[in-house]
Amino acid sequence: MGRAHADATKHRAPSSAAVGPAVSGSTRPEARQLGHATPAAPKPAQQLRVAYVMSRFPKLSETFVLYEILALERRGVAVELYPLLREQARLVHPEAVALVERARYLPFLSPPIVRSQIHFLRRQPRAYLGALGDLLRGTWGSLNFLVGAVGIFPKVVHAARLMVADGVTHVHCHFANHPAAAGFLVHRLTGIPYSFTAHGSDLHVDRHMLREKVEEAEFVVAVSNYNRDLILEECGRRFADKVIVLHCGVDTDVFRPGEAPRPESPFRILCVGTLHEVKGQAYLVEACRLLAGKGVDFACHLVGDGPDRPALERRIAEAGLGERIALTGSLTREEVAALLRKADVLAAPSVPTRSGKREGIPVVLMEALGSGVPAVASDLSGIPELVQDGVTGLLVPPGNAEALASALTRLAGDRELRRRLGLAGREKVLAEFDVETNAAALAGRFAAEAIAS
Repeated sequence: MGRAHADATKHRAPSSAAVGPAVSGSTRPEARQLGHATPAAPKPAQQLRVAYVMSRFPKLSETFVLYEILALERRGVAVELYPLLREQARLVHPEAVALVERARYLPFLSPPIVRSQIHFLRRQPRAYLGALGDLLRGTWGSLNFLVGAVGIFPKVVHAARLMVADGVTHVHCHFANHPAAAGFLVHRLTGIPYSFTAHGSDLHVDRHMLREKVEEAEFVVAVSNYNRDLILEECGRRFADKVIVLHCGVDTDVFRPGEAPRPESPFRILCVGTLHEVKGQAYLVEACRLLAGKGVDFACHLVGDGPDRPALERRIAEAGLGERIALTGSLTREEVAALLRKADVLAAPSVPTRSGKREGIPVVLMEALGSGVPAVASDLSGIPELVQDGVTGLLVPPGNAEALASALTRLAGDRELRRRLGLAGREKVLAEFDVETNAAALAGRFAAEAIAS
């Protein structure tokens, strides 16, 4: 990456109290001076320093966070990472390695974290106790949110002091649940403005405290119009100017059409995502069984790993499709891009789960359309905002294997339709889902808020 934002000696505020190492599992030195928890003075746009808060990092399936950060840094925004948890992943995107080395992985409790509680209780007791009280009231009634809030509160209080010492001008949180709660706390304790991006299940399953988070935020990013409408329906239309739609984006230089024409046979189906109920791979396996029964010559790759792998392996074996469906496990971005350049179609058979989980707009759909590969996807959530039926792909009802098989059969038999959909999909991604363009818009919003504050 070659960025110079990891210099821990820059933008430190004068202070009166020293703290020792506070990061667990990080190679970054944490001995620093921390002073009063007052917000840093506004800085010019070229000196923006944004703290990113996310649930886990580096998470292989959340490439949208990683590449958004890298795109922001290419635009001169200094980004500090504050993951709530360290993801213990077997496979990590190469671009994430340097970010991992400088991320602030804080333990749940440590002597420096205890000292930060004392600091706020002595200097800003009303802010500290008020923030804690509002957090508990807002999450009351949701066991997941309440336990999470209590668990992260001490470390977020300490993170707030570190952010002040870092000269952070803005906090941006990915996901409307625990990360947005962290941004809410930092803002209450320091006055640093915050925003958050609402994606899929973080918004659709449980909306406890959503109104309070939206009210306190400088702005809220919805990844789709569907999500924006849901937020405004829950929180009130008075927030209409505050909730903006900004799509996640992909690198359209990495995800580009293949140079050589694809051979006619076999029809190559690609499905990428965590092997989990919400992704709907079980319906794709059933659709493949129906394709085989129709005599369609196809090969299917399921890329990803997850809790549903054993069940999917059984389904594939029972359907007698072991020679046609391959479970390839998790792959890097470049490996996925290479597979897309050889694919005829990307299948994304997402479904709502029994617990209420549903996807926003799967990033793999952006990657596929950016690669000139048409998609067959579920008519669900914000997906139709990218996969326009008959224009950039084909939409099918969620959980309907027969409809999925019919759409795949249609594409298998119509090379010209695939070409037309692929060209339109590439243009759609270039216009609305390019990571550089969308990161520029986000950086502009950060800058505008810094100037306004």
